[in-house]
Amino acid sequence: MLPEGFYSLAEQILGDFGPDVLTLQAPGGPTPRTAGEAIPGTIPVATITPRVRFVARTEAQSYLAKQKTLTIRHVSDDRLIAIVEILSPGNKASRVAFRDLLEKATTALEHGIHLLIIDLFPPSSRDPEGVHGAIWGELTEEPFVLPPDQRLTLASYSAGLTTAAYVEVVGVHDPLPPMPLFLEPEHYVMVPLEPSYQASWERMPARWQEQLTGPP
Repeated sequence: MLPEGFYSLAEQILGDFGPDVLTLQAPGGPTPRTAGEAIPGTIPVATITPRVRFVARTEAQSYLAKQKTLTIRHVSDDRLIAIVEILSPGNKASRVAFRDLLEKATTALEHGIHLLIIDLFPPSSRDPEGVHGAIWGELTEEPFVLPPDQRLTLASYSAGLTTAAYVEVVGVHDPLPPMPLFLEPEHYVMVPLEPSYQASWERMPARWQEQLTGPP
């Protein structure tokens, strides 16, 4: 799915982003890409805006610099480009755990790291309007309200001079829509969430499928 020049890793990122996460770079190698340079194989936002339910942007702001988490890095210098985070019940189990999640998300965006969050667990007392509502409340004063019949959140964030949020909401039995994953503030690839989930499900041993769904 990723265009040439990018690769993904499953990495353990605990708490805030430290130097080991932000500055992992090869000591030599090709010259890094220029920010804003067109990436073959991605979709420019100016050409096709991701088709999601809600789109919002923050005001212009300055940035410091450009559980298992899927990270996207560039081959030229191993620079961290984007993070895909699939939430678990543990992320909402306590105030401390949820605060860690919010700090991880906002710190990533402050450092120009794009973010895709998949939250398929119902809102809790810590995030009554879903995880996007909580993250967006940290970044702006704008409220976000979930529809009453669709309470699960998929949110993709583009971290540039402004932070743009592309949000979809689904219900419990709804198929997962494809979501944009940004590799540059204005260029993205689409992540096929539902086909990926179904492919993983089909490879799961039958006895575990039965544990989850009950006997046929």
